[in-house]
Amino acid sequence: MSNCKYEAVHSASQRFGFRLVNELDEWNLLWSDSCVPLSKLMDMKKFQKVNHFPGMLEICRKDLLARNLNRALKLFPKEYNFFPKTFYLPADFSEFRTYTRHRKRSIFILKPENNCQGSKGIRLARNTKVETNGEHVLCQHYISRPYLVDNLKFDLRIYVLVTCCDPLRIYVYNEGLARFATVPYQQPNKNNIDNVFMHLTNYSINKRSKDFNTDEDSGNKRRLSTIYNILEGEGKDVKKLISEIDDIIIKTIISICSVLKRNHISLFLRHTISSACFEILGFDILLDKDLKPFLLEVNHSPSFAMDTPLDREIKEGLIFDTLRMIDFNRIDKKKCLEEKRKYVTCRLTPAQKTFQLLLVL
Repeated sequence: MSNCKYEAVHSASQRFGFRLVNELDEWNLLWSDSCVPLSKLMDMKKFQKVNHFPGMLEICRKDLLARNLNRALKLFPKEYNFFPKTFYLPADFSEFRTYTRHRKRSIFILKPENNCQGSKGIRLARNTKVETNGEHVLCQHYISRPYLVDNLKFDLRIYVLVTCCDPLRIYVYNEGLARFATVPYQQPNKNNIDNVFMHLTNYSINKRSKDFNTDEDSGNKRRLSTIYNILEGEGKDVKKLISEIDDIIIKTIISICSVLKRNHISLFLRHTISSACFEILGFDILLDKDLKPFLLEVNHSPSFAMDTPLDREIKEGLIFDTLRMIDFNRIDKKKCLEEKRKYVTCRLTPAQKTFQLLLVL
C-alpha cells in the first residue's frame, strides 16, 4: 500500500486479516490509488493480485470514455443512448457547430479531458459561448431538466466490482451514495449559470457551501437506498430503474472488454487459473425528469475518504466485502514458491549448485 492514502483501505484489509509488508516481500495484494507500472505487473507471481486492470482507463478518463461510447453509439444507436451528447474540443468543433445549429438555447458543461480533482475546471456555457481557450476539453450536453429530490439536483455513486475479464464478471454493491447540490435547482439562465452550488453535485465543492447539511436522511450526502425509498414513496418503478442502471454498467464495460482481455493475456502469462486483477469502479449516474438514467463518468479510483460516519459505514464495508469476494487462496502460495525454487535449482549447473542461492530476479 505504498501508494494508498485511504484509511478505509488500511482498516478494512487489517480486519480481513492482511498485514502490511515490504514491497520486496512475497506479498499477496498490491493496492494502489493510481495505475501500477507495467514493469511491476509483469513480475507478479501466480498468487499475487492488484486492484487495477491495465486498460480500464479506456472508460475512466473522460475523453477516452466519450470516444469509446461514441464509437459504440454509432454501431448500436438504440443500446448506447445513455450518455449525454459529448464532443472533444477543439478536434470536434465543426461537428459541435453542426449539432448546435438548431439548438440555439442548449447549455453545455465543459470538463477538462483528464481531470480527477472533483469539480476543478468544470463550467457551464451556452452553445454560442463555448470556448476552449486553447485547452483540450470535453463538451457535454447539459441535462437541464434533472429529477429533483427536495428541489435539489443530485447524482448517484454506484460502486461496481470487476473480478475477472475472461469471462467477464461484474458485481454491483448493494449500497452507494447520493450526492446533492446545496442550492435549490433552477434551469440555467444568465443569472445562475455560474452557481456551482446549484448545478454541480460534487461533494468536494458542496461541502464548502454554508448550506451543506450532514444529516444522513435529509442532508446533502445520503445512502443510495434512501433515494430508492423516496422514489418508491413517489410511486416510481425502482426495480426498472435499477435494471436500467445495471444495463448501463454492463454495456459500458463491454465496450472495452476486448482491451482488458488482451492486456491481461499479454501481461499475466503466469495467471492461468485465476485473474491477476480486480477493480472497484465508481459509476456516476444522473436521473432526468422522466427518471431516465444517464452516465456522467466512471472513476477507477473512487474516493474512499471517510469524512462522515456514513462514509465509513459504506466505504469500509465496500472494501471489506470486496476482499471477501476475491479468492486469494485459490493458488497455494507456499506450493507456488516451492515450485519456483525447484525450477530455478534445476536450471543450475553443477558448479552453481555448490553455492547457496540467495537471489534470482
